[in-house]
Amino acid sequence: MKILIQSGRVIDPTSGLEAVQDLAIAAGRIVAMGAQVKDFSPERVIDATDCVVAPGLVDLCTRLREPGFEHESMLESEMSAAVAGGITSLVCPPDTDPVLDEPGLVDMLKFRTKKLRQARVFPLGALTRGLEGEVLTEMAELTESGCVGFGQADAPIQNTQVLQRTFQYAASFGYSVWLRPQDYWLGQGVAASGPLATRMGLSGVPVSAEVIALETIFELMRGTPARVHLCRISSARGVDLVRAAKAEGLSVTCDVSVHNLHLIDVDMGYYDARLRLQPPVRQQRDRDALRAGLADGTIDALVSDHNPVEADAKNLPFAQAEPGATAVELLLSLALKWGREDQVPLQRVIAVLTQGPVKVLGQSLGSLQASLGQITLGGVADICVYKPDAAWVVGADTLRSQGKHTPFAGYELPAKVATTIAGGYIAFDAG
Repeated sequence: MKILIQSGRVIDPTSGLEAVQDLAIAAGRIVAMGAQVKDFSPERVIDATDCVVAPGLVDLCTRLREPGFEHESMLESEMSAAVAGGITSLVCPPDTDPVLDEPGLVDMLKFRTKKLRQARVFPLGALTRGLEGEVLTEMAELTESGCVGFGQADAPIQNTQVLQRTFQYAASFGYSVWLRPQDYWLGQGVAASGPLATRMGLSGVPVSAEVIALETIFELMRGTPARVHLCRISSARGVDLVRAAKAEGLSVTCDVSVHNLHLIDVDMGYYDARLRLQPPVRQQRDRDALRAGLADGTIDALVSDHNPVEADAKNLPFAQAEPGATAVELLLSLALKWGREDQVPLQRVIAVLTQGPVKVLGQSLGSLQASLGQITLGGVADICVYKPDAAWVVGADTLRSQGKHTPFAGYELPAKVATTIAGGYIAFDAG
């Protein structure tokens, strides 16, 4: 389809472009920009006046809940929610049921998502069989099926020798390892350790759970040239350690979730199970450090950590409720909210949703690496057009995801996505 996007404020963090201009799209590619758009006969014209035209967003953590959790959400609804949030590419963690530890399961997931013609899905393969932390998976076969890296989701590897071997094996073949840094034994609580958790009688997860895991990971990396991505950093100490590791030259990247970027433990109120999350939201000093780390580049990407949970699993006492929240449709708005509150330049805000995630994925993207997450002549036509001055209220009736539980329910957020173009195809149009 030939599409012309007219008079939009085009922002591309990779090139530093920021200008009001037109974009012409044909055969899934950007074929003309600005003054180059002439003698172009579009089949569809999108008026982007007063809108921002940004690269399609790339989310590094979106759980689609299939296979295995169809009762909590359906693939169609979560993919629809993703493109409604401006997301054109997403990474699916391996903690499905069954776990993504066999090529056939990865092939099935990719086949189903491709048929929907919406966002691209990049599966993460399981690092160990069944995520049990004991036996390594067949990473070569999983890579051939389309896995962009290997992780444990929220299941830490207890055996340090196994973790060392995963680094050695992955480094030998150029695979990346994705880990959420949390010590197994110290990470058994349901809320962040602190005075509030103590008063509420909730078992706590101390900052040391993250620190110990990070120190272990970095020490192993010093002996093995592995590429490691740290998922959902949650503490000020964690940010400091990542900053030091990068300064040392270790091949490490990291992300933070929108929940930890905005919320703190006191937001739990009176045992609000919508705040039952992994990792738990911590104190204000941690949130402030995460915001600063994202702004200065210590943290590479902002993720939705979308994990839809059905009502029966959420409407329980706090400690018994299933952790997780719906967030894929909130990612852009919450990023912009952070940018406005902390006076972060819009280029940087867009970068943590596009350029940063693509940097994390790196060579695993293959030919897409050169144009994904950016607006460039000849590049893939993944575009998010949003209205920056349009506000909306988060609620069950405004979310397309089947998961309606979010700690941001009732919030008025900035920016509404008007159109999402994925691979030159209009995947979402607000009308």
